[in-house]
Amino acid sequence: MSKGLFGLTPRIEELSELSQKHNSIDKELYVKYDVKQGLRDSSGAGVLTGLTNVSDVNAKKEVDGKIVPCAGNLYYRGYNIKDLIRGFEQLEDFGGFEEAAYLLMVGELPTQQQLSDFRDLLVSCRRLPPNFVRDIIMKAPSRDMMNSLSRSILSLYTYDPYADDTSLPNVLRQSINLIAQFPMLMVYGFHAYNYHHGQDLYIYAPKPELSTAENILMMLREDRQYTPLEAKVLDMAMVLHMDHGGGNNSTFTTHVVTSSGTDTYSTIAAALASLKGPKHGGANIKVMEMFDAIKTEVVDWEDDEEIENYLTAILNKEVFDRKGLIYGIGHAIYTVSDPRAEVLEEYVSKLAKAKGYDKEYGLYKKVEQIAPRLIEARQHNKKGVNANVDFYSGLVYNMLGLPLSLYTPLFATARIVGWSAHRLEELQNVHRIIRPAYMPLCPRKEYIPIDRR
Repeated sequence: MSKGLFGLTPRIEELSELSQKHNSIDKELYVKYDVKQGLRDSSGAGVLTGLTNVSDVNAKKEVDGKIVPCAGNLYYRGYNIKDLIRGFEQLEDFGGFEEAAYLLMVGELPTQQQLSDFRDLLVSCRRLPPNFVRDIIMKAPSRDMMNSLSRSILSLYTYDPYADDTSLPNVLRQSINLIAQFPMLMVYGFHAYNYHHGQDLYIYAPKPELSTAENILMMLREDRQYTPLEAKVLDMAMVLHMDHGGGNNSTFTTHVVTSSGTDTYSTIAAALASLKGPKHGGANIKVMEMFDAIKTEVVDWEDDEEIENYLTAILNKEVFDRKGLIYGIGHAIYTVSDPRAEVLEEYVSKLAKAKGYDKEYGLYKKVEQIAPRLIEARQHNKKGVNANVDFYSGLVYNMLGLPLSLYTPLFATARIVGWSAHRLEELQNVHRIIRPAYMPLCPRKEYIPIDRR
């Protein structure tokens, strides 16, 4: 039987057409019944579905009795992320990730001794089960590192004698284990796939004296070398990606799946599946692909008019992926500024100068200045737009020499801390399964026997 698009047989294509016909819903009905698509109201604000102490995303303030947009702020357990980053900059061993992880998981900033003990705990939990790399990671490695991570996480379930115990102490134990092991699962999965495609295989064990960021760079590189600036930039990037309120897609997924009473490994696998999507964790990859197109099509990277013409063509769906989106610009919450992008941009400029990326960094700055103006001119609701964290994170990873396939897994390696904190919070405070309502539209029908159809 012949096959068409995507290898579909004519029969599958016929079934697909029928399925699409009966799944189609008139868009006006969403307005008629006031359906909060995406759990957002007509202004784009999220519908209140829970309470959290873990983190807060703030982009509005009250002025003269009115709620108006303001510069964005992100808080971890009540601490402004910018203040935390300034504090981490004083550390000599690039341990911002570990201190932020303690804060989110435990709920308060650690003392020097508590931080030292927590680092030792993470080191003791880094070891993977015996033969795990050979039996799980090396066999049938996936071309997609997020799928590789999901399989590894689900496989760890079988090695845990208390896998289904959802008591808070046990879930905390599982969470700390996964936070410690995520870097190895990511890096080893990457090397395994490359090995199966003809590249050299090198698997380095993490060093106990190194931070999470340092170990990632060391294990990824064949020569195991990295600079202090590289380690600090990666450390800060991971801190910035660690959590973003309870309403982002993957964290909300964590709450939803946790509410069913399932195990930690299934919960994190579900969060990974959410983060894999290009509308969520994969956004920085789209930014990189877009800039590759810009760098190819725009001859003079310093010509504002030429850059503006190409960005306009993107919005007109004439070039790049023809989706009409300038990736990395705009955010569901932030309208004036994304604090994560502001912090990251400071490190981008330092790294660009050290790595010889000044010209490319200049192009990013021009797009950051021009794109919001073009987008705002087309918006009917006049919602402001700005560069978000994905705009710069891809450039950071590129300058660090990290492969594109690890961009989203790196996001996950940081975000698992936030997922774990929210899972613990859900288990402790909420005892009802999350079940939103959907309005049925299909009319009642009388069953017709098969011989009369």
